Amino acid sequence: MKSYFITDPKYYDDLNSLQSFLHKVYRKYNPDFSCFRDKVSKDLSPQTEIFAKITKQYNIKSLINSNISLAQKYNLDGVHLTSKDFDKIQEAKKLNLFTIISTHTSHEALMAQNLGADAITFSPIFATPNKGEPKGIEKLKKIVDKLDIKCFALGGIIDKNQIEICKTSNCYGFASIRYFTK
Repeated sequence: MKSYFITDPKYYDDLNSLQSFLHKVYRKYNPDFSCFRDKVSKDLSPQTEIFAKITKQYNIKSLINSNISLAQKYNLDGVHLTSKDFDKIQEAKKLNLFTIISTHTSHEALMAQNLGADAITFSPIFATPNKGEPKGIEKLKKIVDKLDIKCFALGGIIDKNQIEICKTSNCYGFASIRYFTK
């Protein structure tokens, strides 16, 4: 099962602490994918440059949250679009970016597939702060069975037991912020 780390600026304060944080996570967990996600900062260029450099050092597939132009500028592998960005899938694919989009329903998952996304996240699987009612493993299994594209379980995955539960769905992988910050 593939692992997908998503950053959150609450775990670092500045460029130096971002560097230290990334090295720590990559050494300890060696994720297959990593997404730079920062919904707080206005100018993401300095952080994205550091993220791109360090992530490539560890040979991890690098993505950025929704920002196609920064993905291109820093030669990232792809982009992780929000569930409001379905109209950006084709633009990202034309630029040869590995494209993941967040989904929360069967309809969204199938739409992502039909529009050419490479993968989806389906969430929240488990309880997670401010993300609504968990979908649970049975809904995840149903989504995975309907799709021909990769599906990452996301939401509330904080320990190895939950990863094992996700494996029973035959999903491609799991994505998390908090699992990787322990």
